[in-house]
Amino acid sequence: MQFLKILFWCLLAFIAAVFTISNWNAVQIQLWGGLIADVNLPLLLFVTFLIGFLPTMLYNHAIRWRLRQRLSTCERELLDLRTPRPEPVAFVPAETPATIAPIGAPTTTPPGSLL
Repeated sequence: MQFLKILFWCLLAFIAAVFTISNWNAVQIQLWGGLIADVNLPLLLFVTFLIGFLPTMLYNHAIRWRLRQRLSTCERELLDLRTPRPEPVAFVPAETPATIAPIGAPTTTPPGSLL
């Protein structure tokens, strides 16, 4: 597959070189204020290609970056949902052991008690 990629790019470079050599003509471009610029046709075509390609490429990269960020956020949330969490343990205060008085012992009420 790598060989086919290299072959394709070499073929494309060859076609671009043949086009450049056969169309090496000066083209006059009228600018503002009556200025006239002589520009080679392949250079003019390359510049117009870049003018159309660069904004589209920047937009595409921004969209891909935003989607990549959203995907990583979703993957993080999914990983958080898949990880098991320990069950919360309810805190139950330990009861104080009641002292059992022997049978027949007098019971005393604590001071300040209403009973």
